Amino acid sequence: MQPVPNLGEGKSSLAERRGHMNYYSAKELAESFRTVRKNTLLIAQEIPEEKYGFRPAPDTRSVGELLAHLALSHKFQYQIQATERRTTLAGFDFPSLLKRFVAEEKEPRTKDQILEMLRTSGETWAGFLQGLREDFLAEQVQMPAGMTPAAKSRFEMVLSVKEHEMHHRGQLMLMERLIGIVPHMTREMQSRLAAASAAKG
Repeated sequence: MQPVPNLGEGKSSLAERRGHMNYYSAKELAESFRTVRKNTLLIAQEIPEEKYGFRPAPDTRSVGELLAHLALSHKFQYQIQATERRTTLAGFDFPSLLKRFVAEEKEPRTKDQILEMLRTSGETWAGFLQGLREDFLAEQVQMPAGMTPAAKSRFEMVLSVKEHEMHHRGQLMLMERLIGIVPHMTREMQSRLAAASAAKG
């Protein structure tokens, strides 16, 4: 694997930096992902272990499987961006990788094991993001033939890990409601609104 230089290494000239995405750097990518993962962990901690097998409907992931899915979900982009550092996805073996990930997420685990997976994998991904250079984030990766768009920036691709987690976190919050838990983010908003109302009164 070709190492990805740290963002802080060297000094880029203005010409080198022109056109780069310096309005949202590797530092912001890492910090925003850590915030998202922190909230996922809070949800995972609040749900009792006996509810980790809860499924909102047949043929859907259980709470535990969904949390394991999130703990493993960075691996797809990590394989592309870090391990192989691909410039094209033509010929990439999607089916084999997805089959392996699905098998991993269905392995039986305790609540503590899942929490530890979320912590360690979250920091692995955030640490990778934090070390990326802007020129690396600006690089284009060619998509398989027939896909639209034909290419995506590495920035867009690594950002998708956070977007994916936020999508599933919405599902987790609904699952909390179904088992009788008011999500912590809802409780925090209600507390702020109540404090604001009291201050006005």
